[in-house]
Amino acid sequence: MTKKSHLYQYHKDNGKMTEFSGFEMPVWYKGIVEEHLAVRNAAGLFDVSHMGRVWITGPDATKFLGYLLPTNPTMVKDGRAFYSTICNPNGGIIDDVITNKFSEERYFMVVNAGNRGKDFSWLRSNSSEFQVALDDFSNQSALMAIQGPLARDILQKMVDIDLSTVRRFAFRECLVSNEKCLVSRTGYTGEDGFEITVFDTPVEDPERALKIWNEILRIGGDLGVLPCGLGARDSLRLEAGMCLYGQDIDDTTTPIEAALDGVLSRDERNFVGKEKINQQLIQGTERKRVAFSMIESGIPRHGYDLSFSGQRVGNVTSGTFSPILKKGIGMGYLKSPLSNIGQQIGIQIRESTKMSEVVYTPFYDTTRFGYKRKPH
Repeated sequence: MTKKSHLYQYHKDNGKMTEFSGFEMPVWYKGIVEEHLAVRNAAGLFDVSHMGRVWITGPDATKFLGYLLPTNPTMVKDGRAFYSTICNPNGGIIDDVITNKFSEERYFMVVNAGNRGKDFSWLRSNSSEFQVALDDFSNQSALMAIQGPLARDILQKMVDIDLSTVRRFAFRECLVSNEKCLVSRTGYTGEDGFEITVFDTPVEDPERALKIWNEILRIGGDLGVLPCGLGARDSLRLEAGMCLYGQDIDDTTTPIEAALDGVLSRDERNFVGKEKINQQLIQGTERKRVAFSMIESGIPRHGYDLSFSGQRVGNVTSGTFSPILKKGIGMGYLKSPLSNIGQQIGIQIRESTKMSEVVYTPFYDTTRFGYKRKPH
């Protein structure tokens, strides 16, 4: 039986629905391309309440996370969020997560929807030697994201703080439409924007979340804000070069293979998966996650083979048509010697091989799109 998010009724009344990670969620409202372009040019609003939310508190909270994550939380300032991976002893990625640090004894972790139960069980099974308390409050809070170049202007009209003082990957507790929330300058689109956690909002009583959702759409309506579904969320994150758990990364891929070396703090601390990860840092890996842009016409899709000189050398993990570039783009794993920027790789699309080129991410021009864009 599929689960329902806090904003299910709105989606049911206005969107095209599908099953995703055990939840019934909207794929689109007006259309994937229209919603995608709204985020790149104005703003889009996403329901991400299906993702998991866990409090990690106690005297050993920092020590505990320092053991579970390749990122050292002591190097993160209070009031900042950080991206990392939870790894198994073989270095494989159990999940990729965003963790908000309130203090050395209080953290709030956001996990992927399909991994909610698995992640919480892993946290709990590794906590016995630490003085920590774990609280999965996913069903007692809602989570939504407003993303795009106009996101700050729209949300500023609803909050009691100056959002210009909230840096990227920082967060603040504040009132949004007079409701107690956590506002974090994070997201999954490559654009500037904010994720809003609405506290004290059970799934059975979603009125606080619905109030904020509708207010954002009302205030942003004249500025071009649109509600957005999973379709645009996927094409946006791929244009930005961001991984989707279960496709681009899983428990058989390490952060080094996945080109997520940035999650690794180079220190003497012991953490789960360290031996394998350090071995790969020294010896290299047989395969590497790369991004590629189509030279010839064609749209790469998950599972398609990658080839070089007629030999299979990898596979596509994510692929789509980029509404910004107006051509096919994708990510996948290649044999490491072929993973250099500029390398041309064949992609088996139906009955023919189409050529692509390994490129940097994000795929788009960062002076025109994304959070680094030049102000107009």
